[in-house]
Amino acid sequence: MSDVSGKTVFITGASRGIGESTAKEFARAGANVVLTARGADAIRALAEEIGPQAMAVPCDVADYAQVEAAVSAATERFGGVDVLINNAGLVDPISHLDTSDPEDWGRIIDINLKGVYHGMRAVMPGMERVGGGSILTISSGAAHGPVEAWSHYCASKAAANMLTRCVDKEAREKGIRAIGLSPGTVATQMQREIKASGINPVSKLDWSDHVPPEWPAKCLLWMCSGAADAWLGDEISLRDEDIRRKVGLI
Repeated sequence: MSDVSGKTVFITGASRGIGESTAKEFARAGANVVLTARGADAIRALAEEIGPQAMAVPCDVADYAQVEAAVSAATERFGGVDVLINNAGLVDPISHLDTSDPEDWGRIIDINLKGVYHGMRAVMPGMERVGGGSILTISSGAAHGPVEAWSHYCASKAAANMLTRCVDKEAREKGIRAIGLSPGTVATQMQREIKASGINPVSKLDWSDHVPPEWPAKCLLWMCSGAADAWLGDEISLRDEDIRRKVGLI
């Protein structure tokens, strides 16, 4: 596994689910963790639980100024950001395209796509100054195929995947490692929202079909190691049994 002891990891959407589990996983591995989310109380409670190596910064990733300020705060306290984990994302409200609300649709793009860009834009100059870092972005099978009533989610995830490829194209030689992670369906609040919609096959899955959020968290830690370099500029699928074996999940 990757040695992240003493490194600083900036996690968006850290208040619950994959983000919360990832914060705990990296903290156990000795990293400093910067927790960002709109839910200030939740990330402050999590930071208190983790201890002095954790820092909570309330932040809406849809607003670049807030992301930039959060990265500046992390740099001031810990000296820089070594790993960015673009995890913040929404799927609700789920709606067919022809009845979708344009404002709601655009808000998903603001978070799932522009939020990823904002994180990348805010950390890349600092990473490049010190010779590199890792930018890991939560992707989805929805980035590669249409899903009924998820036009906003599919479009945003497909575009975020292209951002990963762009970072790799422009900054691999500057030491930046950009990789996406498609975790499959994960037992989080998002899956409860999907279930409640009753639309498309994903909503019909049983809760036992979903992997626990600890699985992608462990995979993200592994992705910080050289063992994941074969996937630079690409995506890792946690559905792949070989990946699960490499991460130590099976």
